[in-house]
Amino acid sequence: MAIEHIMSRHVVTVQLDDTLKQVRDLFAAFRFHHLLVLEHGKLVGIVSDRDLLANISPFIGKMQEKPIDVASLQKHVHQIMSRHVITVTPSTALQDAAKLMLDRSISCLPVVDAEQRVVGIVTWRDLLRGAYGIEPAKSAA
Repeated sequence: MAIEHIMSRHVVTVQLDDTLKQVRDLFAAFRFHHLLVLEHGKLVGIVSDRDLLANISPFIGKMQEKPIDVASLQKHVHQIMSRHVITVTPSTALQDAAKLMLDRSISCLPVVDAEQRVVGIVTWRDLLRGAYGIEPAKSAA
């Protein structure tokens, strides 16, 4: 089975100069774990919820919050994103994608076309659904 049959086609993206506040708000609104970073419509990076948590103050929204804590939300996506993104194409076999994710210890794979335009995303949950013949999820990573 090919990735195109199990991938999520609705992918939420951000731009290089978006702030970590915008990223935090997107994660809260959509309740998923990865945002793909685009520049001129092409994939250039990825930000996970773990990247976000590692780069903002843990005191935001707490009594101990100081102006410097709030300032951490003004960092930009390009400052924290992973630039070396491992991708697959829609025709990649499910087994090959699973092996790639296991070998590289990653939890998602952006799905791109020949011009590096994002056409979807596949997560470990999507792979499990595909392996068991369960319909694809309607939401993104």
